[in-house]
Order: sequence, then C-alpha cells, then structure tokens
Amino acid sequence: MIKLEPGNVLLKPSQRRQVMTGLRRSSRFGDRLGNFDLTISMQRSGKFYELRADVRAAAADFGCRSRRHDWQTALRELTADITRQLHQLCLHRAALV
Repeated sequence: MIKLEPGNVLLKPSQRRQVMTGLRRSSRFGDRLGNFDLTISMQRSGKFYELRADVRAAAADFGCRSRRHDWQTALRELTADITRQLHQLCLHRAALV
C-alpha cells in the first residue's frame, strides 16, 4: 500500500498521478517482498521541498529522505533510493533461498 501525505504542499491531481507513476517499480519490488507499506510525506520549508519515505516490508524497514528546490527532482531522487534498497532486499532474499 502506498500512502501520500502532501503536508503543506498543494498538488494538482495530475501531479499526484506523477508521484504514483514514479513509484510503480518500487511497488512491484515491495509486492515481491510481501507486507509492503510505503508512506511518503512532503513538506515545504522556505525554498526547499523535503520528501520523506517510510518503507515497511516483510524483509526490513527503512527510511529515505530527499531535499531539493523542486519537488520533481526530490521525488526522482527519493524513488531511486527506495527502488535501490528494495532491489537489494530482493536480491538478498533470493540469495538466502
């Protein structure tokens, strides 16, 4: 399950779809691991957008953070970090089996 908490960032419906599209690959990795739960919170302070992700899966729990001038770049960096860590968990789990 993916949950988006926009905080004080106003997102249009098309921008919400962009966020969910960016997380599609991470969602597939999470489904492979089982009990996948992803919560993304967005916060704007000054000129920066800060995105935080809390990931819970059957294999492990971890968090990621990105802080940039625009939310699209921050989202791109955050999704890359989430995908990288979930992929490593999938590989580690496959090596154990």
